[in-house]
Amino acid sequence: MDLCVLSLLSERDYYGYEMVHEISKIIEISEGTVYPILKRLKSEGYLETYLRESQEGPPRKYYRLTTDGKRKENEIRNEWISFSKKVNYLLKINNRSE
Repeated sequence: MDLCVLSLLSERDYYGYEMVHEISKIIEISEGTVYPILKRLKSEGYLETYLRESQEGPPRKYYRLTTDGKRKENEIRNEWISFSKKVNYLLKINNRSE
């Protein structure tokens, strides 16, 4: 899930609920999953927050990547691509044997 959060934030800044909504379009996820990830990534120095006024209520806390967060996103993105290529290769082998 870290990669999903960091990847979204590599595109633009998001507030928490908005991020949950975006991820939920693709993967079934709850707020209770995303907020602890955001908190941990922030404490690890990969994210920073700021408040932005909202026309629909109180100010919202937005998250953005730090320089270290951009490096981390790139690192785990490359790990995922390598891992998924290997899994896809194995799946193709298994499909041929059926």
